[in-house]
This record gives sequence, structure tokens and C-alpha cells, in this order.
Amino acid sequence: MPDYQLKIKQVIDYPRCRIYRQFIQSLIEDSSIRVKRTSYLYFYVVLSTHANFRTSYRRLDGFTYTVFPGEWICTQVEIKKWFRCRSSADVLHILDHLQKNGYINFTILGRGSIIKYTIIGWEKNNAIIDHHAPCAKTTGFFFLCFRRLTELTSMGKCAEKDILLDCWFNAVYNDFRIISSDKAPVVYFRNHSNRPVLSYAELADRWGISKATVSRVLNKLSEQGHITVISFSGTSGS
Repeated sequence: MPDYQLKIKQVIDYPRCRIYRQFIQSLIEDSSIRVKRTSYLYFYVVLSTHANFRTSYRRLDGFTYTVFPGEWICTQVEIKKWFRCRSSADVLHILDHLQKNGYINFTILGRGSIIKYTIIGWEKNNAIIDHHAPCAKTTGFFFLCFRRLTELTSMGKCAEKDILLDCWFNAVYNDFRIISSDKAPVVYFRNHSNRPVLSYAELADRWGISKATVSRVLNKLSEQGHITVISFSGTSGS
């Protein structure tokens, strides 16, 4: 992905994944990549990218709220925009799903117009970061548990934004054990073959979609410059 340098052996050796807020913010604003029909991966990451690094205060509807590390408070209208939902009912359905599966806790405030949420496990995953250091919502980075991100990918049919995130989280750069990663960041889904080459059938199974849809989405993301797809003849894969 342009302008985002991945750390050496980021995914292979570490249980946490480094996520850049600027990248997620650009994904939120990009309406050309669809989010309809989702595995909830995109929604969880969007909520995480707004979470606090340090205790702060936010004033909404005449009230001042304390927001601790790993939390954020905002209006339902804001979340609806981030999620590209049509209604508040859709927002609450998504939040309820993430809460029931142990990814977040949330509370409805302000006569139903305000949401305060907590990312479960935030402080454990971000212990290396000083929570009292200022960090804007659109800059810097944070960590999420790689296992949890993988779980979310398997929860349902992946939308285009889920697929792009799944590729980004599984990118490996300059790891001598992974073929071709010395040339550029490559997507490696830990198939223990040391070869970052997958068939459309494998990707279709991973993302819960058809092989034709895999081809269409990868070609679209490639045309937009988010990824580079290299296909091999025969049954080798991409």
C-alpha cells in the first residue's frame, strides 16, 4: 500500500499488528470501495482507530464526558458516516454484534443520540505506547491483536474494504523466510509453504465469496493502486 512502510517480520513474529490511523481514515473517506456485506472487520478497525491513547474530555449536547484510553465517545451520526450505514438501527446492530462477540463494550447516552464505546483489550495490545502522549485521531498508529483480526475476517462474507484490510494486515516485508518479500511487501496468509501464492479458490474460501468476485475485487483494488496482482499461468495462483 503506497506511503505505508511495513516493519520487518511484522506479522510473522509478532502477535500484534501495527495499524496506521491515516490509512484507515483514507479508507473511511473512500466511497469507491464498498463495505456492504461485511465480516465486521472494517467496522471494528474503524472504531479502534478513533480510540484514545490518553484520557481526554469531549463535550457533546451540552455535557462534558471523560474518555479514557481505549475509549471514544461520538454521535450516532458520526458512526453512521464512518460505517456508511443508512440508519441508526444498522449502526446499533453492528455495535451489538461486536459487543456480543467480545470485541467492544458500548453505552447509549444523550437520549439515544450518543455512543460511548471501549475496545476490549486495548491497553494490553498498546502497552508499548505512552497513553499520556497526545495523538490526533488522523495520525500515528496503534496495535490490535492479530488473532482477533483473523477471527473477524471469518465471521461472514467479506466486503471490498474487509478484503483490502485483510491483505494489508497480512503483508510481510523483507523476511528471508518468505519468498519474494525482499522485493516488496507481499501478502502471506501463513500457509507454512513460505510462498505467498494463493489460488482464487483459496481466497474465495477465506473471504466467503465466489471466485468470480475474488477476481473482480482484486482487479478493482489493483486498478485503484491499492495492491499489485501478479498472476501465474496454469494452476500456480496469484
